Amino acid sequence: MATGFAGRAALALGLGLIAALGNVAGGWFITQRQWSREFLKYFVALGAGFMLATAFLEMIPESLRLRQNVSPVFLLVLGGYLLVHLFEHTIAPHFHFGEETHTAPISHAHASWAALLGLTIHTFFDGVAIASGAIVSVGLVMLIFLAIFLHKIPEGFTVSSLMLAGGHSRRAAFQAAALLGAATLAGAGMMLLFRGAVAAALPFSAGVTIYVAASDLIPEVNKEPHAGVAIAVFLGALAMLLLRSLFHL
Repeated sequence: MATGFAGRAALALGLGLIAALGNVAGGWFITQRQWSREFLKYFVALGAGFMLATAFLEMIPESLRLRQNVSPVFLLVLGGYLLVHLFEHTIAPHFHFGEETHTAPISHAHASWAALLGLTIHTFFDGVAIASGAIVSVGLVMLIFLAIFLHKIPEGFTVSSLMLAGGHSRRAAFQAAALLGAATLAGAGMMLLFRGAVAAALPFSAGVTIYVAASDLIPEVNKEPHAGVAIAVFLGALAMLLLRSLFHL
């Protein structure tokens, strides 16, 4: 049993590291060169569809299987959703996911730090979700990882460009992206340390996942006039269904 958990823990940390490197890569692209961001909107759309499908079709059903009582599961899902809403609209009120397109200085320098705080909360629970999935099953963690990884590079773009727009140095902008990666690993590590809480952490992470997809990513998709971006949301959900079939063989 210990060996089994050791393998799951190694998988969770390995996938957490890859996800964290996605944040770092996004920050590097912004701070090292002028990079075309056209592909980002498709990453955002695919990620939104994949995340929604993963939360509703895998994370919540697995949470229900882990608990006898249904009510606490949906209370925890709601709690995860509302926690991110609280941080984004009170502690980090200037954060908007689509701010990676900022080129002019933002009105308040502290807004970039508020955005960093908001995204750090997101990425911490990315790590919690990955580790929670690994504790439950290999198939679940692979789906959660893919859902998370699709928006990791855009997150790195977002926080680094906001730091630059707030008047901070390129070094500080890159360090902000690296901090997001570190928060992902911290979330995974903490979940592994307190693995007995997986029955609560998984539905809570599902609520966070739904918020990021529905309240942060989908509004960015809706700003795009081209049908291709909207269709990418459906392709993201379809990709999750196909991979779900593969992993459940």
